[in-house]
Amino acid sequence: MGVDVAIRIRFNVNGRERTATTDPERSLLEVLREDLGLLGTKYGCGEGQCGACSVLLEGKRVFSCRLPAERVEGKSVVTIEGLAQGDALHPVQQAFLDEGAFQCGFCTAGMIIAAVALLAEKPKPTDAQIVAGMNRNICRCCSYPKIIQAVRRADDRKGG
Repeated sequence: MGVDVAIRIRFNVNGRERTATTDPERSLLEVLREDLGLLGTKYGCGEGQCGACSVLLEGKRVFSCRLPAERVEGKSVVTIEGLAQGDALHPVQQAFLDEGAFQCGFCTAGMIIAAVALLAEKPKPTDAQIVAGMNRNICRCCSYPKIIQAVRRADDRKGG
């Protein structure tokens, strides 16, 4: 016999305080998409292996499909929707656009989030560091060369 237990979590999403009443084991991805209507973060594999669900938690990339919602209590989450400042795209978003670093676009939000985390952690990354930093983000269209160019371009723009 299962017992339904819902908890109320408070956290900051894209600079805005939010609350959600949910099963504590429900994934952050489900809360973001279904409760908060933030549809930019994608469901890919559901196993934290493809990176489509990547978000920033306290500035670090996490796979929201595998993260229980209760673990974000009191923390800050940034999704793809939270990167732009008004009409101005984040430099990484602009670099992906300028380089045409996408085909179908399904993985793009997760790739951009991973790149933002990488560049925050490793300014002026080498190509090997870019490849390692983007590891666990899969592009089924194989746009990897353009994705790497976009990360380089974004780094150049920020003067890293």
